[in-house]
Amino acid sequence: MEKILKINPRDNVAVALQDLPAGSSVQADGQTIFVKTKVAAGHKLALQPIARGDCIVKYGYPIGIAACSIAQGDWVHTHNVQTRLGDLLEYAYAPDFEQPKPEPPKTFLGYRRKNGKVGIRNEVWIIPTVGCVNAVAKQIEKESQKFLTPTLDGIYCYNHPYGCSQLSQDKLNTESVLAGLVNHPNAGAVLVLGLGCENSNVEELKKALGTYDPDRVKFLVCQEHESEVEDAVQVMQKLCTYAAQFRREPCSADQLVVGLKCGGSDGFSGITANPLLGEFSDYIVDNGGITILTEVPEMFGAETILMERAESEEVFEDIVELINNFKEYFLAHNLPIYENPSPGNKEGGISTLEDKSLGCTQKGGKSKVVDVLKYGEISRNKGLNLLNSPGNDLVASTALGASGCHMVLFTTGRGTPFGSFVPTVKVSTNSKLYQLKLHWIDFNAGVLLEDKLMEEVLTDFIDYVISVASGEYVNNEKNGFKEISILKTGVTL
Repeated sequence: MEKILKINPRDNVAVALQDLPAGSSVQADGQTIFVKTKVAAGHKLALQPIARGDCIVKYGYPIGIAACSIAQGDWVHTHNVQTRLGDLLEYAYAPDFEQPKPEPPKTFLGYRRKNGKVGIRNEVWIIPTVGCVNAVAKQIEKESQKFLTPTLDGIYCYNHPYGCSQLSQDKLNTESVLAGLVNHPNAGAVLVLGLGCENSNVEELKKALGTYDPDRVKFLVCQEHESEVEDAVQVMQKLCTYAAQFRREPCSADQLVVGLKCGGSDGFSGITANPLLGEFSDYIVDNGGITILTEVPEMFGAETILMERAESEEVFEDIVELINNFKEYFLAHNLPIYENPSPGNKEGGISTLEDKSLGCTQKGGKSKVVDVLKYGEISRNKGLNLLNSPGNDLVASTALGASGCHMVLFTTGRGTPFGSFVPTVKVSTNSKLYQLKLHWIDFNAGVLLEDKLMEEVLTDFIDYVISVASGEYVNNEKNGFKEISILKTGVTL
């Protein structure tokens, strides 16, 4: 195994594939480089002298500038690198994207809904309109477990603290995300549980829902019932009976909608797991499916790569608006737009937001970008979509699910146990994490640093995702870790 990896011929740093002790030596570009200070696995090593103010280049792009003179063999990290990010930028449309290379799509065993959509789970959900009824929803969930049958994958409530005392965009955010849950095809049936006096009440949510099947979606307002739990459990029995009629049947993989997310990234994220998701995204897109990339702040510094792949000038302008609006969101709160990466990212070897973003955006592969979705908006165009959402793991994963994703593919170098309301597939960037957290991690992309080629790992990953779509549970489902989180930006009354 090589000790370091130079990712792109233009790079002036390499990534350590193992801990490099001070005084050890490595080979790069036909020369011997002596390591001056310890460089941990996943961190960067200077391949040549870098003068103060010169660009640090990784992935073939600048990830920052040298804050001081850096000698060949030095450890390159936050102590001697600073971001180049700052103000709002102007952009020009210069399209550059690859054409699809379709193959016959695989099939999975999914649930065909009466509205023509396809689900990969057949669950019954309880959706509170307001946090005031969270405990009631949990009680209904508990008492409804007796209605489970072999054709139901589970009964779950999805609690949240919102739905009342919210104004303007926050109110709309709550209603659009909850509507996305109610309409999601992974739910065979849904009980919407209201209190009765909240501003995002049942009638307001019905407006956000649009057309719905009254056999599949039912509503109960707690203030209108003497015994709300008893009455709700009776409604749940009917909903479970309705949902239990569905059976898995062969569905083409071009029906899949897949979310792309990372969290707890490390120095290997942009080398193993994120490129693997990029290859998978291209496979799904080439064969007629939908993938959705989000985490807008983690596009800063790599946004021009996505802009070049806009399929039209209209989509290009939408990406520019997406990026600049999110930068203005930071500035409106008097925060620098580069307030990222996290402490865990830095410990794992990521030095600047550009470093993180250039690794993060690789999850979108090389396909053209066909649409830009507002927060809470459901995807409609086949291909790679960008979604307006922050990088926070649970907020972004919830947003992906609310936009129609059947599952979220989640890469991580540090590890996390959480799961959203759709299957949340954890892909480790390194084998050490996979072996340590077998009860968290579902697939190991760390083998790409060892003895496996991308083509081989991609084939295994496609087969694994198809098995998940066909009913194989991932760890967050096995552990019962299923939550939602909704974006809040404004005043609470």
